[in-house]
Amino acid sequence: MVENLDKKTFKYKILFGVVIFFISLATIAIAGDFDGSKPLSGVTGKIIEINQYKIIDDVDPDTVGLPKKFLIDFNSKTLRPSKDSLVRRTITFNSLEHIENKMVMQGVDEGVEGVDDGLAWSLTISKENGNAILSAADDGVAYVVFGIYKPIKDNQ
Repeated sequence: MVENLDKKTFKYKILFGVVIFFISLATIAIAGDFDGSKPLSGVTGKIIEINQYKIIDDVDPDTVGLPKKFLIDFNSKTLRPSKDSLVRRTITFNSLEHIENKMVMQGVDEGVEGVDDGLAWSLTISKENGNAILSAADDGVAYVVFGIYKPIKDNQ
């Protein structure tokens, strides 16, 4: 009976090892999509505006000059609006870092010419699922933008 239990335990250990192996391969494949080697497509979600007087929940992306859909091109270090976006500005990022299970881009943007609206920003994207948070700070106002990214397929 003990020998029979050992065989079952051994089989379960092998099965468990095989399952863990395939799960790790899937995780590596997903993480590989968020390593900066492939362009990403993003969708802007909830936007929160914060100033010294109030917190404005659920801001419309168009009112703050942010596209609802955009693309990240790592080769040119740009975030650009999708073709159907009302906002047409392209933004350049200065740095790209990988920490833990996240990819972090940072940059500064002078905003619209002739308007004092320049800001610094940071975009953090989870390598596990593409969830992202953009934080941006201007003179007296800050924004927190939630979004999600996915790799662009080769045929897009």
